[in-house]
Amino acid sequence: MTKGALVPEPAADDDGHVLEFRLPDLGEGLADGDLVSWAVAVGDTVELNQTIAEVETAKAVVALPSPFSGVVVELLAQPGDTVPVGAPLIRVRNDLEVSAPPTAEPRTNVLVGYGPEAESTSRRGKATPSMASNTPSTHRAAATPTARKLAKELGIDLWFVAGSGPEGAVTVDDVRSAVPVTQPRTPARLGDVVPAPSNGHVTDGDGLIEPTAREERTPVAGIRKRTAAAMQASSRTIPQASTFVTVDCTASMELLDHLRTTKSFEGLTLTPLALVAKATLAAIAEYPGINTAWDEQNQEIVTKHYVNLGIAVASERGLMVPNLKEAQTLSLRELCREISWAADTARSGNATPNDLRGGTFTLTNVGVFGVDAGVPLVNPGEAAILCLGSIRKRPWVFRDELAVRWVTTLCLSFDHRMVDGELGARFLATTAGFLEDPLTLLSRI
Repeated sequence: MTKGALVPEPAADDDGHVLEFRLPDLGEGLADGDLVSWAVAVGDTVELNQTIAEVETAKAVVALPSPFSGVVVELLAQPGDTVPVGAPLIRVRNDLEVSAPPTAEPRTNVLVGYGPEAESTSRRGKATPSMASNTPSTHRAAATPTARKLAKELGIDLWFVAGSGPEGAVTVDDVRSAVPVTQPRTPARLGDVVPAPSNGHVTDGDGLIEPTAREERTPVAGIRKRTAAAMQASSRTIPQASTFVTVDCTASMELLDHLRTTKSFEGLTLTPLALVAKATLAAIAEYPGINTAWDEQNQEIVTKHYVNLGIAVASERGLMVPNLKEAQTLSLRELCREISWAADTARSGNATPNDLRGGTFTLTNVGVFGVDAGVPLVNPGEAAILCLGSIRKRPWVFRDELAVRWVTTLCLSFDHRMVDGELGARFLATTAGFLEDPLTLLSRI
């Protein structure tokens, strides 16, 4: 949770018993978030600071704590929904909040995850969200007699139905609207023949499109949606150019083999990417014009005298790019540790918004997938990105003789508004030179 993110004041309804929690600004300058899952269900009792939901932003999955305690009466969004900042998310009945005498002290904003002090800060285990629960509740929910009778006939647990009647009571309409959610349609049996329209989709009685065995549709949300938007922006707004160099990195591979046997690197995962990162940082020091950003509003080129080195990581949620802050100050040992941390946190979903923003230059490694080379797209807000291909043994002319050497291909993509072809070529050649003769990096390791 981002410290310092402000929760909007909870809104109370006319009778003062029900408080509304609106999606807070998570401190990232984002306009919305995608609801990943609920940790509570209608009828659950929530405590102050208890996690009630997980929301995915462009940067990370964020756990939302409740800024007040009470009983959940309504969930106002479903997992997968995109919720604008400030939109109602959940309604909680808090009788204690109403009965408490007014205080003369001014009300202050509440920090997400840090709400006002309470006598008990113990957290309940995650409650089963209403969509996933098939277990009837042993408690009795408020409902009209007719609604209770209908729910019994349909086998619906009223605790998992949001009530719209007086004081949150479940009505007949609420029960009927819950039927498609709590009782999914029976799938077609194997062998059933379903006439398919010419577009390859089956339309049900309600006119909804259902996937057939020939196609599958996946909603674009969360990291994937933000990645798509960023790549579209990159393609449309950045005039990009790319240049390649093939490198004999045999000396670098031998150096890595030697360093792995030393006590200094004991327990560390020393990969070629770490050495490429070190070579890249050394080249940036010689050509700072590659570590810049374009200020569209002021029509200025901003040169960064620090390097927040982004490491592109493929995760189950999609492409994530945590960056190593002040990477120009890191030794090779520290780079090994930080690159391992970046990969682990991104793949586990534990990267924070701060880990994922503020990058100035990015490294991506397609070689781990057995690919010889790739042409990456520049991240908006940066001037260049370097792609490392696979490192393979290949025939190579070395000292005028044909030999088997470790060879790789580097590709630099850059924003041509800031980086001319000469600068891009010199930077890439310098990086390659460090990898061909890593002894020149020894003083920086």
